[in-house]
Amino acid sequence: MVKYGILVISHGSRSADWVRLVDEAVAAVRLPETVPICSAYLEIVEGRLIQDGITQLEALGVTDLIVVPLFVSSGSTHIDEISYAFGVKRQPLLPTDMEPFAVRARIHWTSPIDDDPVIAEIVYGKLRRLSVQPSREIVMLVGHGSIEKGFHLLWRRGLERLAARVRELGGFAEADSAMLLPDQLPRKMKYWKVRKPDHTVIVAPLFLSEGYFTRQVIPARLTGFAYRYGGEALLPHPYISRWIEQQIRPYLPAASADTAYDAERG
Repeated sequence: MVKYGILVISHGSRSADWVRLVDEAVAAVRLPETVPICSAYLEIVEGRLIQDGITQLEALGVTDLIVVPLFVSSGSTHIDEISYAFGVKRQPLLPTDMEPFAVRARIHWTSPIDDDPVIAEIVYGKLRRLSVQPSREIVMLVGHGSIEKGFHLLWRRGLERLAARVRELGGFAEADSAMLLPDQLPRKMKYWKVRKPDHTVIVAPLFLSEGYFTRQVIPARLTGFAYRYGGEALLPHPYISRWIEQQIRPYLPAASADTAYDAERG
């Protein structure tokens, strides 16, 4: 008999608030009562690592494990190593210390956030209060990024496409994106200062939860520039739970009617 279980994986943090926000989003996912769901972490959160989550779900009789990587980009090197450890790919593209997981269940691997329209709604909703005159504003979407070949390209594509979605939602004059790794933000800010000096740049961080990067790194990189910045990460927001449901739906058709995402109702 097939029994589905959901494993939502995110990076983990020493911040209890960071972990709490992820846990709350996972707990709010709407599922049939017979389908268990578990939030697990790549590192730091002891007793709740990925192997712990696998073991917990298999102990409940799960035969089919739907794995949802709650990461911002397919360009994250963590996606590479985690998918390898699950046996989704035969070899990682980059060297890793991660060993294959002990798992008996059949694995159904979903995708990270990238440029999903649901996430564009979240980003726009959080920066909208900073907007005064969209036709004279530039959205600058900032993500962590990667310097690794191939991974950098995936980051760039996802950021650019998501920024374009946000621009369309808000009717902004321009949309751009920048990574922290490599350090692209000062160069991008200089470009727009010269290209459109009469426009205002609204900086939007693309991070799962607020912390060191949103509160310290991004503002430090913006020193000397004129901009608007709210510093709000994706969480907390109910649409993260809806996004998780959306990732699950192709593998769990029975839940489709109950978990359909409705942008109007939220």
